[in-house]
Parts: sequence; C-alpha cells; structure tokens
Amino acid sequence: MPMNVNPVPTLNPRTNEIRTKTAQIVNNDILPNENELWSAWRPDGTRDTTRRERSRELRLEIQAKVKAAGLWAPHLPAEYGGCDLGFLDHAYMNEVLAYSLGGASLFGVQAPNSGNQKILLKYGTEEQKQKWLIPLTEGRMQSGFSMTEPDNAGSDPRSLQTTATRDGDDWLINGHKWFTSNGNDADFLIVMCRTEDPDAPGDRNSAMTQIIVPTDTPGLNRIRGVPVWGQESDHCEFIYDNVRVPRENQLGASGAGHQAAQDRLGAGRVYHCMNSVGQMWRAFDLMVDRVMTREVHGGLLEEKQFMHGFLADSYIDIQAARLMTIATAEKMNAEQDARTDISAIKVFVPNAYTRVVDRAIQVYGAKGVSNDLPLASMYQGARTLRIADGPDEVHKILIAKNILKRYHAGESWDFGN
Repeated sequence: MPMNVNPVPTLNPRTNEIRTKTAQIVNNDILPNENELWSAWRPDGTRDTTRRERSRELRLEIQAKVKAAGLWAPHLPAEYGGCDLGFLDHAYMNEVLAYSLGGASLFGVQAPNSGNQKILLKYGTEEQKQKWLIPLTEGRMQSGFSMTEPDNAGSDPRSLQTTATRDGDDWLINGHKWFTSNGNDADFLIVMCRTEDPDAPGDRNSAMTQIIVPTDTPGLNRIRGVPVWGQESDHCEFIYDNVRVPRENQLGASGAGHQAAQDRLGAGRVYHCMNSVGQMWRAFDLMVDRVMTREVHGGLLEEKQFMHGFLADSYIDIQAARLMTIATAEKMNAEQDARTDISAIKVFVPNAYTRVVDRAIQVYGAKGVSNDLPLASMYQGARTLRIADGPDEVHKILIAKNILKRYHAGESWDFGN
C-alpha cells in the first residue's frame, strides 16, 4: 500500500514539495524493493553474497535518485554535501521517509552518522570537517558514537568514568564503553570522555570532552556486538586501553562535551519522534488493510466492534503524537525554550508508537510477529525508544521540575505558548 501524502494547506509550497518528492521515492522505489534492500541472508542463516551485492546496488540506485531530487543529507549545508532543508522542513520530511524502515539511510540521514555530522559541523575545525565530515556525508566513511558505559547510568552522562588524560600533544584514553552505535562498520568513533585537563573548569558538566578516535587506533579493543532483542547488533562493547590520539582530534573546547551531547539530543529527539509518526502511519495503514480484507467468524474484521476501537484509538494516538511533535519543532525553530516540550514528546510519542504497533500486531495475529511484515521490528524499536536518549522516568522528572519552578516563581503554566 503506497503512502498517501497530499499538500498540507498550512505549509509553504517548498515544504509540501519536499514531502511530495520524498513520498514519490518511498512509494515508487523503496516500498516495491523493501524485501531486497537490506537482505543478505539465506533461510538457513548463512550469507548470500550475490543477494548482498544486489541489495547494495539497489540502495545505491535509490540514493542516486534521492541526490538527484535534492533531498540528500537534509541536515547539512550544501558545502558539506547536504541539501540544507532547515529544521522544520527536515522534521516534516522525516515523517514521510520513515514510512519504510531503513528509509533514513537512503536519504543520507541515518543515526549515528547524522548526529555525528551535526557535532562535527558545529564543533569541528575546518580541517576536521574536511577529514571526517565530508567523507562521512559522501558515504566513504562510517562513524559511531561511544558514550554509554556498562557500569554507569546512561541517563546521567556526568557519571561517565572513561578518562582522557593530557600527555604532551596527545590525549590518552582509558575506559569501558558499550552500546557504541555502528561499532562494527565505523571508521571512527566520537567518544565522550572525562578530561583530566588542568586548563579546563572542574565541575562535573564542564569536565566532559568529545574526542575523535579512529577505529584502527592501537589499544581500542572491540569486545563484541551486544545482542539486542535476541539478535546480533552493531551496538558494540569497547575497551579503551591507553588509546592515544592527537589533541587535534578533540571536538571543540575542553569541557564542551556535555553541551555537545545536549545539542545532539535536543533536535535528535524531534527527528526520532517524527520518524516514529511515519512508522505509526505505516502500521496504521497495514492494520486498516487487514481489517478490510480478513474474514473471521462470519464476516470481515472491519465489522467487529473491537476493531473499531483499535482504529479509533490508533488514529488518536497518531494525531496527538504528530501534533505534539510539530508544536515542539515550531517552538525550537523559533528559538523558544522547548525543554519541557522535548521531554514531553520523548515520553509520549514512543509510548503511543508502542500502542499503535501493538494493536496492528494483534489484528494480524501470527503474521504480525513474523518477519513477513515490518511490525515486529517496529515494536522492538518503539520499546527501545522508551530507554534510548534518556529513559521516560528522567524526562518525567524534568517536566515536573520545570512546571514546579514556574509555579514557585508565582506564574502558572501557559498552555498556549
């Protein structure tokens, strides 16, 4: 079933054109080839090199069409290989390209590369941009983001213990990381370190620095890809054992790492939520198609009142998630304080996404949990998002603190702004 994307009356012509062009590529090129684009395995679990090469060729063909349409790397300016769509245009584009799982990679905006690109763009020197950012955007390199540690709470980056110590003109890195995204294929990692630098301020936040580490650096030991949901993954565990890199690999000033992480996560949460909306949209279409065609107990599923409830509740979840996320994106675009809104969508949208996909799985029954449909992968992704980029509980605490702070200051909440 193709995605139904029509011009939105409240959007400008340029934004509507972006959504339309994106939908055309999704409908005409991605969905018909969805089962082949990322397939490299035989039914017995062994790699099929011919099939793998064909998948790669298909991806390159679609990426060429994306570039020809002026949609490649929407988050980056043209001088660094992107199409510089702007924050809101990118957000509206995400809900369309995410209709197909894996679609983001075909538009050059796949995590963790996209987040690393934004960090390099903001904090990197021109030399670092030429050496790392441009090859990353052109697909000649892959990157990973190495922050989370097995022995410390990922929800509190200030607790991280991996250290980078000054040694002449080098940094010497020691520590233990896991869930380092894209760790199998990365040519370099951006590593969050606690910097023991006498020139840097000493509080917990300002003692963090992000450093570029090529993956062939001596002392960087990949332990494993951490299995996720019972499957192999590229979220890798690394030991940093006296990993030596030049000080010029530091991103930004010493102590800027915590702010860089916050810069990365704020916009990233909006993009994740718009991706989730696009995937809910797909799950909803699949569910409606099923209830209209599946006969059971003397009639079509669409005649059953339970199914009416599923459809109505899913419609409500998707609309609420989408409008909350757009409102947050508009506030961020206007450079207003959107911290409470970002935390709110980070909690609400993945939970709504979980509910929508869960209903679709229930409607499909056994087929819903099979790999014949994208629903099982969606469900796993939705559940993971309730932990990734900060667990729900931490964001609820932040929401409550922001609300109470305003009321203690003698001002009630303004839900209109």
